[in-house]
Amino acid sequence: MKFSIVGSGSKGNACLIYNKDTLIQIDMGLPLKSLKKELDHLGKTVNDIQALFITHEHTDHIAGIPLYHDRVDLYAGEGTYASANPVEPFIPLEVGSMSIVPFPTSHDATNPMGYLIEEEGCRLGYVTDTGYLSDEALALIKDCDYYYFESNHDLKMLMDSARPAVLKKRIHSKHGHLSNIDSAIYMAELIGPRTKAIYLAHLSEECNTPEIALSSYHKTLDRKGIAHDHIKIVPASQWHVVRGGE
Repeated sequence: MKFSIVGSGSKGNACLIYNKDTLIQIDMGLPLKSLKKELDHLGKTVNDIQALFITHEHTDHIAGIPLYHDRVDLYAGEGTYASANPVEPFIPLEVGSMSIVPFPTSHDATNPMGYLIEEEGCRLGYVTDTGYLSDEALALIKDCDYYYFESNHDLKMLMDSARPAVLKKRIHSKHGHLSNIDSAIYMAELIGPRTKAIYLAHLSEECNTPEIALSSYHKTLDRKGIAHDHIKIVPASQWHVVRGGE
C-alpha cells in the first residue's frame, strides 16, 4: 500500500491511497487540478478512484467534491454529506483489495470519522481534525504500519496568537484539534513493532511549524521511554505532495 498526501492543512486536505489494483481517496478540499497533477504522476485519472471517504463536512475537507460531478462513490458518517453513502463506526467496507474501517473522532462536525485502511497485512491509521480519541478507536488503530495523525498546534503559539479567546478555547477542546504534545502522547500508546512511519497532519500555519512539531514529538516520546529511532516522523505539507508507504 502506498499513499500520496496531496494537501494537509486549513487551506485544503486530500490523500490518495493505492496499491496495484485499488485506488481510494480521503477528503477533497483542494482544487481538482491539484489532484489531477498527482493522479498524472501515478498514471491514473479521476475515473480510477473507486471510493472517496469524507472525514467531516468542513470546507477544507469537502470543497472540491462537486468538481467530481458524481464520478466517484462517496462515503461518510451519517448526516455528514447529503449524497454520501453512510458508514457505520467499526463496520468494515471492502473496496477492491482494501478494507476500510471507520471509527468516530471528536470534532465540531456531524459524525466525524477517522479510517483504518488495511490491505495484505499492511495497516494505515488515518486521524485528522479531532480533539480526542476513544479507547475503542485507539484499540482499533494500535500498531499500524503507518499513521497519518493530526498534530495541529503548539499550545504556547496558539495561546500567544492574536486569535480570539473563544477560538483558542474551541481549538484546544475535545471537539477541536490535537496539539503536538497531545498527538505524541496518543502516539506513544499506539506505535508498536510494525510501525514504520508517522505523518504529522493538519499543521497550523499560524500556530505551529514542522520543526516545533517534530521537536515536541521527539521530546514526548523520549520522556515516555518510547524507542522511535527506527520510525520515520514526517510533517505533511499544505503545499507539497508527501508520499509514503511501500
